[in-house]
Amino acid sequence: MKTDQAAEQLQTIRTLMERSALYRRALAPIMTYAGLMGILAAAAGLYLRVGSQTEFIGYWLAVAIAGVAGAFVLVRRQALKKAEPFWSPPTRRVAQALLPPLSVGLFLGICVYYICTQATPGNYTTSANDGAGILLWMPAIWAVFYGCALHSAGFCVSRGLRLFGWVFITAGCAIMIGLVMMLDKEVSELAWEGGHWLMGILFGLLQLAYGLYLFATGEEQNAL
Repeated sequence: MKTDQAAEQLQTIRTLMERSALYRRALAPIMTYAGLMGILAAAAGLYLRVGSQTEFIGYWLAVAIAGVAGAFVLVRRQALKKAEPFWSPPTRRVAQALLPPLSVGLFLGICVYYICTQATPGNYTTSANDGAGILLWMPAIWAVFYGCALHSAGFCVSRGLRLFGWVFITAGCAIMIGLVMMLDKEVSELAWEGGHWLMGILFGLLQLAYGLYLFATGEEQNAL
C-alpha cells in the first residue's frame, strides 16, 4: 500500500510539472472572470449603498461564494473540453492547498458578521477600531488569507501564482499597518465606500490585470 501511495504521489508530481503550462492557461479565464466580478460587485455595492457592517460582510461573502462557483464551472468546462477527468490527483492537490486559507477567511467573515449582528444597530462612530473601521479591516484581512491560498496553490501550479499571492499578502498587510496607525484618529463615516473600493481594487483590478497578463503572455513564460 505504501509503495502504491508513493507511486501515486510521484505520478502526481510529474503530472503537475508536465501540466504547468496547461494550468497557467486555465488560470487566465478564471482570474479574468474573478476580476470582472470583483469590479462589478464593488460598483454594485457602491451604487446600492451596501453600507452597514452586516450588509457589507454578507454581501461580499455572497460574492465570494458566487466567484468560487463560477471558477468551478470554468474548470469543469475546461476538463470536459479536453476530455480529462475533473477530480484528478493534481486537481485534488491544488484544492487541498487552497482550502485551509480560504476556509479560515470564510469562517472569520462569518464570525465577524455574527458579532456585528449582536452590536447596537446604527452605532457608527469614527475611529479605525470601531464599527466603521471594520469595513476597512475586512478587505485587508481577506486579502491576506486569499494571498496565502494563492501562494500555497502556487507550489502545485506555477511560481507566478506564488508571486501573485505575495502581492495580496503585502497589500493586505500594508492596509492593516495603515489602519493600526489610525486607531486613535478619525476615519470617515463613509468607510463603507472605502471598503468597496478596496475590494474592487484588490479582488477586482488586481485579478483582472493578472488574468489579462496570462492571456497576453500565453506560452512565452511557462516558467511563471
